[in-house]
Amino acid sequence: MDRFLVGREYAGHLTDADLGLLASVAAAGTGPVADASSLRGDPAALLRLLEDPGAFRAVAGGQGDPGQAVPASPFLVFAVSVQRAAAELASAGHVPERTGPRQRVPLFDAPALRDFLAAPARRLFLAELLASFTRVASGRYRARVGGRMRTRRFSELDPVRLAGLLEAVPRAERPGVYRRLGDVTLFLTGVFPDYATAHALGPVNAARLLHAAQLPASQRDRLADAPAIELWEHLGARWYRAARDLAPVTTARVTVVGEVAEKLRQARRVLNHVADRYLFPPGNPWFAQPGS
Repeated sequence: MDRFLVGREYAGHLTDADLGLLASVAAAGTGPVADASSLRGDPAALLRLLEDPGAFRAVAGGQGDPGQAVPASPFLVFAVSVQRAAAELASAGHVPERTGPRQRVPLFDAPALRDFLAAPARRLFLAELLASFTRVASGRYRARVGGRMRTRRFSELDPVRLAGLLEAVPRAERPGVYRRLGDVTLFLTGVFPDYATAHALGPVNAARLLHAAQLPASQRDRLADAPAIELWEHLGARWYRAARDLAPVTTARVTVVGEVAEKLRQARRVLNHVADRYLFPPGNPWFAQPGS
């Protein structure tokens, strides 16, 4: 996906207030002054502004009176946070990796994270992923169990229940379920890794997800004993590959899903960085700990 198309996708997500805020960043800089109404029709200029360090400062630091909220949508907050992460990792020698609650060790894999973030379409993917979980869908569906129709519940934040939809939806809808399974896996391991590894994947749930993934028995046995984060990464990549392979048309967006499938660990580590650095300051309004 080229920069023009990526900029156009950003324009589709941003509110008029977002565009006004970005236009103020351009007005404060040395480049040509942007008009909020014209930014939506100039995807290239919009993408340049999102990549400008001033955009993150304007959104994260606030403008005007100290008690006045910045008129930024959740999507803009996540978009500039991902862009900020790309800028920080461009010169990082190492990146902390979680080894347990409140425990970090340095990993010298920053070049791999920089490679992931080098593509504007993958940065857009992460911003869209984060924004999509500010509201979580849940509901009921009917499924045949033991020869009888029963009502089951699902939630986008519960991979086990969400995987149950694969047996109930028509074949044409399965790519969407696989895509969302990949999303929730990446979201939980990226934003709430301690919860994902310590609480969200007991032996029973792991067995159910491995069964839903239709893995050969030998792989299921091996992964059942693997560390939780390794199992999550394997499942997330598998879900995304299934979404790509079953999609009726290979669009630019589907291609990005396939790229994330092959680089899921890097995507997770980028989100770990974003979450630790930008998403959880005191009073953070965007996400609460799952189950809280």
